[in-house]
Amino acid sequence: MEDLVAGRVALSAVMAELTAVRPVFHSEADLQHAFSRVLWKLAPEVECRLEVQQTASGDVEHLDLLCIGPSQRTAVEFKYVKRAWNGTLAAGPAQEQYVLKSHGAPDLARRDFVFDVARLERFCDRPDQNGLALMVTNEPALWVEPKPSRKQPRDHEFRLHEGGELAGTLLWGGGDYTPNTRVLRGTYPLRWRPYSLQPGTNGAFRYLALFIEPGLPAPAVPDTRRTDSVSP
Repeated sequence: MEDLVAGRVALSAVMAELTAVRPVFHSEADLQHAFSRVLWKLAPEVECRLEVQQTASGDVEHLDLLCIGPSQRTAVEFKYVKRAWNGTLAAGPAQEQYVLKSHGAPDLARRDFVFDVARLERFCDRPDQNGLALMVTNEPALWVEPKPSRKQPRDHEFRLHEGGELAGTLLWGGGDYTPNTRVLRGTYPLRWRPYSLQPGTNGAFRYLALFIEPGLPAPAVPDTRRTDSVSP
């Protein structure tokens, strides 16, 4: 059975509608807003709240989106990782220009997505709330398995390529930078799905969605706090 957002609507239905109305986004905030609007369209009984304070870890943190249904809730963290792409798409009767600039650093994009999964595991400590880590991107380096190299890259255990898996203790640089260590409670197979296909270079967009079950057992090793802005 497919995982539901707020216990009401399948993510595949949300993403199909989102693709139809917004095949490309300007920014991560644009993605968050569009996702909320589509969810409300498909399930008007679900309330959406952006940037909601969370205190599950004892520290004050903020969640990108909280979807509140009649009996179930979903905590959502978004990532929108871009490569350079320019294009014009219809926006009602008008045309809308998109100028996407490359983020670069796929290794940090992988790290930050794993951080989201770990945070959602902490936030979903109540039986009526699951989590969703969602990444939309036109960066193929994130879904294509990297070629073997002589020197193991620092993000080796954070890889997100198609057919991989996230589970257990993930060490950054083999453990030489402990603030980036994450211990995951669940096991997450990685399955990328097509999002939209636009003309020109870097016009293929895909998405990765990982659902986090409520009330997963605590990891054997305490998790560290979010350090998105820190890089060794």
